[in-house]
Amino acid sequence: MKKLLFVVDPLDEFKVHKDTTFSIMREAQLRGLHIAACLPRDIQWKSGSFVTATVQQISLTGSYPSWYRVHDTKQMDLKDFDAVLMRKDPPFNAEYIYATHLLEQVEREGGNVVNRPRSLRDHPEKLAIMEFSHLVPPTLVTRNAASVRDFHAEHGDIILKPLDGMGGKGIFRVGQGALNLGVIIETLNKGGAETIMVQRFVSQIVDGDKRILIINGEPVPFVLARIPQGTEVRGNLAVGGKGVAQPLTPRNREIAEFIGRALAPRGLLLIGLDVIGDSVTEINVTSPTGFQEITDQTGFNVPALFVDALERTTRAT
Repeated sequence: MKKLLFVVDPLDEFKVHKDTTFSIMREAQLRGLHIAACLPRDIQWKSGSFVTATVQQISLTGSYPSWYRVHDTKQMDLKDFDAVLMRKDPPFNAEYIYATHLLEQVEREGGNVVNRPRSLRDHPEKLAIMEFSHLVPPTLVTRNAASVRDFHAEHGDIILKPLDGMGGKGIFRVGQGALNLGVIIETLNKGGAETIMVQRFVSQIVDGDKRILIINGEPVPFVLARIPQGTEVRGNLAVGGKGVAQPLTPRNREIAEFIGRALAPRGLLLIGLDVIGDSVTEINVTSPTGFQEITDQTGFNVPALFVDALERTTRAT
């Protein structure tokens, strides 16, 4: 493996002190691999030709804020890279889906895309848990306001969230008093136009929303527990949660191995489970994070483990 292409958000928006994609780039450069980057909007296909993109050939400088240097910008066939890593953050919207179709064409042309585009489409972050219903808390997926009210009446304390969000955005908790439940439903489901997810509140959130990383079907031996701070119910780091690396518990390993065995053969090299207590609340496959926090706190080199798996996958193809 010599050349990697990262399909990403704008490089200037990276928070390199915690960005997982940056940590993968850094590990790749340490191994002498050539790094390139493009935005999803740079990818195109023309009949009679291959899928191409306007690609920046970059290297990492080791300093900040000018953390990368562009050596060349040119149009390239994506099939010519040893691996194309789809690392665009959600939202999982129509444009994201269109990008997966373009990347699936790259596979038809002989290219190697990680995670596999079809599997990205088939496993949207919130809805992928439906396959593993015995591992999730009581959950409702609906656009119907009356169904949400019935679910709240049954469970008393619930979490509501949009299907296309990330980083804790748009998440609400409604307790026994049902305070503002109506307006929250209207806000999230856009008056019945959009589907939302509702889950019974899991009280173990006080111990953290655990991010469990699965690489090529095998769980990383440490998790990142994202612990809510103050009066905040969300543990997401993007909204002020405290990230604490912890050893993987036997039960969490059992859960991760079960899901990893099911999903890795579908071309999902990297998976990020969100687990509260023993309940799986989300399965993240678009751009799972947590590499740097776990590595910095434990010394376990998660980026190296991932690039090892990527190299094995590339040789296998």
